Amino acid sequence: MPPAAPRSGEAIFASVERVNAELFTLTYGAIVRQLLTDLEEVDEVNKQLDQMGYNIGIRLIDEFLAKSNVSRCVDFKETAEMIAKVGFKMFLGVTASVMNWDADGTCCSILLEDNPLVDFVELPDTCQGLYYCNILSGVIRGALEMVAMKTEVTWIRDMLRGDDAYELQVKLLKQVPEEYPYKDDE
Repeated sequence: MPPAAPRSGEAIFASVERVNAELFTLTYGAIVRQLLTDLEEVDEVNKQLDQMGYNIGIRLIDEFLAKSNVSRCVDFKETAEMIAKVGFKMFLGVTASVMNWDADGTCCSILLEDNPLVDFVELPDTCQGLYYCNILSGVIRGALEMVAMKTEVTWIRDMLRGDDAYELQVKLLKQVPEEYPYKDDE
């Protein structure tokens, strides 16, 4: 039997069980609000959201690989396109585009067309340093680390902070060689 063809983000999104979008958005908002109350420092909340996202990403990659039937990406550019076109559609129901590649092909921007995490959200003046959706940067970082790509993911533009779009910068720091637990030659 031939291997299954890769599935598009649209097809996967249509076939998976979903949670009510408003419930998801409000629950995430409650988590951020509780972190702000508990940690009090906006920078600490940003770090905690990133760490939470990282922990989600290292587990989410398994589901992504199992449900999408994608084969190994040949380079970082293909990986970024897969995140934008399949990953964001599969898990958040939104499409994203990849742009602003550097000359080396190791740094790009992912522009989100929509962001369901920010429905009903307005940041008060006391939270202007908050990257409300920092969990997404952690998810990307964690997922890529599980497929041997050490990355740095940062927010470039955020509409909650007055920008005109949601834009993440993904920078490949190094490609980690795969390690095997035992030697095959003995």
